[in-house]
Amino acid sequence: MTITHLTRVELEAGLDGIRQAPEDAGVLELIVRRPSVGAREVVDVAELDAAEGMKGDTWHIRASSRTPDGSPHPDMQLNVMSARAAALVAQARERWPLAGDQLFVDMDLSEQNLPPWTKLALGTAIVEVTDQPHTGCAKFVERFGVEAMKFVNSPVGRALRLRGLNARVVQPGTVRTGDVVRKL
Repeated sequence: MTITHLTRVELEAGLDGIRQAPEDAGVLELIVRRPSVGAREVVDVAELDAAEGMKGDTWHIRASSRTPDGSPHPDMQLNVMSARAAALVAQARERWPLAGDQLFVDMDLSEQNLPPWTKLALGTAIVEVTDQPHTGCAKFVERFGVEAMKFVNSPVGRALRLRGLNARVVQPGTVRTGDVVRKL
């Protein structure tokens, strides 16, 4: 499959669809575990843990530039991305995992709808949106293009959290593809 990175005009044409995402209850569309750097494993079921984040994921061993000692940032256990935004920038569902996020949800992730410390129930787990910004990196540019990076980090992109949001586990539990994600 040949993928050409979208232009800014093509990306902006997708905003209306993203803005139509449900506000109070959505669906967990895809779960991706990162078992090692650069590796992606699509799973149907995952265990969320308050200490480890997603079981089998490398968050708990990844260094963070946002902590004084370089330890994993506790407010960045989970990366959650809009399934609609992922579909737009990735152009094919099998490319969604390249974004590096673990949970892809069909839900309005905007700051207005989900301000920091909003809790979300999914499966038997509860996660909390944190105040840590989720921005793209060089890998995002390589996989989706510089225009996609500019798009998700534009003022509109940040307000809608097109690159996604960071969350932490506040109640451990099991999540499954197809689970309802509810704002509490």
